[in-house]
Amino acid sequence: MKKYQLVADTIKNRIFDGTYPAQSFLPSQDQLATEFNVSKITIKSALDLLARQGFVYKESGLGTLVLSNLSLVNKRDAPVDSFMGLSSEQGDEHVTSKVIKFAVEFPDKDLCTKLNLEQNNPVYEVIRLRLIDNEPFIIEHTYMPVKDVPGLSKQVLEGSVYGYLHQKLHIKFGGAYRKIKAAVPDEYDIKYLGATKETPILEIEQIVWTNSGTNIEYSRARNLYDKRAYSTVEGTR
Repeated sequence: MKKYQLVADTIKNRIFDGTYPAQSFLPSQDQLATEFNVSKITIKSALDLLARQGFVYKESGLGTLVLSNLSLVNKRDAPVDSFMGLSSEQGDEHVTSKVIKFAVEFPDKDLCTKLNLEQNNPVYEVIRLRLIDNEPFIIEHTYMPVKDVPGLSKQVLEGSVYGYLHQKLHIKFGGAYRKIKAAVPDEYDIKYLGATKETPILEIEQIVWTNSGTNIEYSRARNLYDKRAYSTVEGTR
C-alpha cells in the first residue's frame, strides 16, 4: 500500500473512533507531515483521497474539516469514481483473491463491441472471488484483451490486477463508464457469496479505457446487497 493510503487509513480510523470529531479541523498539513514523517505532497494526496470519499472537506485558507456524514459512511463502501481497486482501497493485508476461472477465448459480438475488438482478437476471461479478512465479499467477472495485457497469470490474479497494470505494464487509466444496478443472484453468487435465490445482488458494470483511448477492461463486480455500497460526494464548486 502506498504511503498516502496508509496515512489516509490512519486518519479515517481516527475519524471513526472520535479522535477527530465531526465538524472539527484536522491538524495542519505541516503538522501531519511531521507526525507521519512524510512529505506534504503525501499528506495532500491522503487528504484528497479522504475528500473524494466524503470524510473531509478542504476549504482554502481555513483547513480540512471533518464532515458529519458518518451515518451514511461504511468502511467497505467505495467511491463510485474510484480507480484504485479493492486491494488499494481495503489494504493488501486484508484482501485475498480466489481464481475461479482463468481462460483465453475469442470474444462474441457483444464483447467485441464493449472492448472495441475484432472477433479474432482473444481475450482473458477471469472470474475471481475477492475476500476481505477471509470472508467472501465480491465476485468479479472480468474480460481484458490479451494483446493489451501481456503476461497475465494466475499469480497476478491472486494479487492485485490493477497493481500489475499500473506498475508492471505502466498502463494509465483514462476513464470509465459505470452502471450500478440491482440484480437477481446467479449460480456464482449462490455458491461463492452465500446468496439464496431471493437475496438481492448489487452489481457494478464497467468499461475502463486507458489514457490512449484503448478499452482495457469490461467487468461486472457483484456483492450481496448489504455488504457494500458505492458513494459519490458532490460540492457546490
